[in-house]
Amino acid sequence: MRTGIVKLALTGFLIAAALGSAQAKSWSAAEMEAGVALGSLPVQGQETYRRIHHGGPFPYEKDGVVFGNRERVLPAQKRGYYREYTVATPGSKNRGARRIVCGGPATLPNACYYSDDHYASFRKIVP
Repeated sequence: MRTGIVKLALTGFLIAAALGSAQAKSWSAAEMEAGVALGSLPVQGQETYRRIHHGGPFPYEKDGVVFGNRERVLPAQKRGYYREYTVATPGSKNRGARRIVCGGPATLPNACYYSDDHYASFRKIVP
């Protein structure tokens, strides 16, 4: 009986700790809009940003596809407003977790956002 209570308490603690650490990375709306300087992005992010503004070419098949904003982390817009692009991750065997999502016209976006955690959080890119 006592072992069961200890296990339950430990499980609750671990879940709370995991949720706390996942939420610690989330940016407030003000922090997201305050943004991150383009020069602070990884070199691969800077290159992806340049490619977006030049209309490509893009190395990944899914680059430029509509981003649905299902997580509702970005400001609400009509479907089709946002497009996603992969930011290469050296050593990754797949697309990795880094993305840039831009809203507005394809080569002249109104705003672009950087995520290094597969859409869990974003920072507005400040050129």
